Amino acid sequence: MIKALLLLPENFSLILYDGYRPFQVQQFLFKSFSKQIAQLYPHFTEQEVVSETRKYVAFPSKDHAQFAPHLTGGAIDLTLGDLEGNALNLGSAFDEISGKSATRYFEQQPEEDWEACVHRRLLYNCMTMVGFTNYSEEWWHYDFNNVSWARRVGAQEASYGAVEAIIQDNNIKEFRFL
Repeated sequence: MIKALLLLPENFSLILYDGYRPFQVQQFLFKSFSKQIAQLYPHFTEQEVVSETRKYVAFPSKDHAQFAPHLTGGAIDLTLGDLEGNALNLGSAFDEISGKSATRYFEQQPEEDWEACVHRRLLYNCMTMVGFTNYSEEWWHYDFNNVSWARRVGAQEASYGAVEAIIQDNNIKEFRFL
């Protein structure tokens, strides 16, 4: 991340939204997004709701071949900010359920929001130049050395597997590698 930060112009910063996510949080997010999508698209079948949900939240799986990226600690959600820590315009809200969340959305509609297009390009280029890969449905999501990253770069294996955490009173009490 520091290498990516050093590639930014002087008056920019990175704001981290999410990193490691325990399995229970991944389950909660998947259910929450599924409910929102079912409300947004009441004509969707259950299978269509799940399919649309998977565009925005990885299915909470402990299967080695299908780990949710945030379970590994090798996925981060972030944005660009100014030096005071205020998020810059990237054209949609973090975790917005919308076509505008796709990384290339403003590449295809630059006249809609040129500033967002430039900011997304800057974030994408800084992150990918230092080895991260981007999940194309979310401009804010980047992977490094996890299963998703390995698939995108053609690596034989990932360095990061899933971590299972035991949480008590909002603190991680114990963890183990799956």
